[in-house]
Amino acid sequence: MSTDVDLFVIGVGSGGVRAARMSATYGARVATAEDRYMGGTCVNVGCVPKKLFYYASHFVEEFRDSQGYGWGTTAPGFEWGTLLQNKNAEIQRLNGIYKGMLDNAGVTHYEGRARIVDAHHVAVGDTIVSADKILIATGGWPVPLDIPGAEYAITSNEAFYLDYIPKRSLVIGGGYIGVEFAGIFQGLGAESHLSYRGPRFLTGFDDDVRMLVAEELHRKGVKLHFDSVPESIERQPGGALTVHFVGGSFIEVDLVLAAIGRRPAVSDIGLENVNVACRDNGAIIVDDEFRTSEPSIFALGDVIDRVQLTPVAITEAMAFAGRQFLSEETMMSYEGIPTAVFCQPNIGTVGLTETQARDAGHDVDIFRSSFKALKHALSGNEERTMMKMVVDRHSDKVLGIHMVGADAGEIIQGMAVAMKAGATKAVFDSTVGIHPTSAEEFVTMREPVPD
Repeated sequence: MSTDVDLFVIGVGSGGVRAARMSATYGARVATAEDRYMGGTCVNVGCVPKKLFYYASHFVEEFRDSQGYGWGTTAPGFEWGTLLQNKNAEIQRLNGIYKGMLDNAGVTHYEGRARIVDAHHVAVGDTIVSADKILIATGGWPVPLDIPGAEYAITSNEAFYLDYIPKRSLVIGGGYIGVEFAGIFQGLGAESHLSYRGPRFLTGFDDDVRMLVAEELHRKGVKLHFDSVPESIERQPGGALTVHFVGGSFIEVDLVLAAIGRRPAVSDIGLENVNVACRDNGAIIVDDEFRTSEPSIFALGDVIDRVQLTPVAITEAMAFAGRQFLSEETMMSYEGIPTAVFCQPNIGTVGLTETQARDAGHDVDIFRSSFKALKHALSGNEERTMMKMVVDRHSDKVLGIHMVGADAGEIIQGMAVAMKAGATKAVFDSTVGIHPTSAEEFVTMREPVPD
């Protein structure tokens, strides 16, 4: 069958752009379509602006810390408008880079909502494009609250474009986004509250990590409300919002951010016209080649809801493009994926938690160290750093590495490489540390925690 293109990519986020660009580089005729963000969630309303906001919010602590080193006691004033303007300019710059990458690769890009017509045709407005293969890379979308007054709450999408920093904020949710924004609002001057339905947030992370982050956020002033389920939001005559919780408690704030999860963005893309199976949450079901139940249609990234991380979507895209247009046999591996949470202090983690390792049947040794970083010997800051290794007692293989502290993500990236290479605890022990650094603790921990 003769088609207009070999591949049509719906969605130009990190995964879609990488799949389109690499497929074109391998010789495929490629077209893309996007009706919202060039660069997707990460670039526009996700990891990039979120980390910029994190940097902005952390400066107030840096100013305080500097006093112990002889700097003045008066911190410069903060201007939200300047941060917003500069953030927007950076995002526009990145949008242009993503568009340039597609153009330079010879990809045809359509501005507008793409809908699948059938297994080999995509409509963008009045234009119909035929394709040998269709790739869905539409990402995810914030889950809205489903309670009375939910319309008064915003999501992370809107949080990056606020007109002002509220005096009082409540973040509902205990995942990456919730914990990060609670710290951001606090650092930028808001009275910051975070509520979570369970006894402790950051489900899936190591328990020692979860406990220390809760302690540190509390010490930094974030008001934590665990085992709290929102029941309704009521707008007061003056504009304040009263959030009522199951059991009768309530909080009055000026802004409510719902960070209760993200779901695959599959609405209004024409899935009803093809044989594409989805899970109950909308996630598209794919095989190891990212092929759906419709043989000519593929999907990757957050829309398949395997691991919702930008580098994962990019790696999936590389595997897809190589397999489809270079005849490579590369398969995506989901083992040993590192991740970071830019809360305050940061989290970096890779591999199994202690609980996961024990549940998997490993007899483990636990190495753990908690200390105040050298920087805070003079700063007066009581922030604690924690490092933890989970080691199989019989093979000596390192199963998991976890850190809470400054630059945790930067440090864990190197740890992830070591684990990917199959490093044992003996390899870490034989490695010379870099002194004085926090990172050297990973190669100097010698005695396991008593059982």
